[in-house]
Amino acid sequence: MDPIEKLSALFERFPGIGPRQAQRFVQYLLRSSPTLRKEIADSIRSLSSTIHQCPECMRYHGGESAVCNICADPARDQALLAVVVSDADLLALERSHTYKGRYFVLGGLIHLGNEKTDRLRVRELKTASKRPALKEIVLAFPANPEGDGTASLIRQELGDAEVKITTLGRGLSTGSELEYADSETIKNALESRR
Repeated sequence: MDPIEKLSALFERFPGIGPRQAQRFVQYLLRSSPTLRKEIADSIRSLSSTIHQCPECMRYHGGESAVCNICADPARDQALLAVVVSDADLLALERSHTYKGRYFVLGGLIHLGNEKTDRLRVRELKTASKRPALKEIVLAFPANPEGDGTASLIRQELGDAEVKITTLGRGLSTGSELEYADSETIKNALESRR
């Protein structure tokens, strides 16, 4: 396969990137300086050596420590655990400056009609739900059928947990993605959780 076509095909694997956008990326790189192309290639190569997955919240982070800076922060509210779909959702909650608890990145949603949970970190979440100081788990999933289905599954899986399980209030419109919500909407959804 031609190197341009191969790189274009690789870019198409990115979420939300179609063939035309992928080709634009390749054309941009072709017009860019060799220094920029090398910098991009080196950054991609370094991902495997400098990025870690936090064993507590499961998010990806850079740094020397295995545990991320959020989980290592003693000022975080140990009684609250927000379960989010992705690192992007975690960052959206952090940007809102309204949530001060801990996190757990589930790694995806169940898709209706195919309730496979292999890639979801349900077992790890069960372990996290047994932390002694934990009082409430907030299921911070998108307001759509997949989010609701995943919330139902998690409630079922954590049925024996001795903590309160809540979901975000519907300050988020149905069908919306958490990572694209503004800070005020996230604040309202957190305050009206049930």
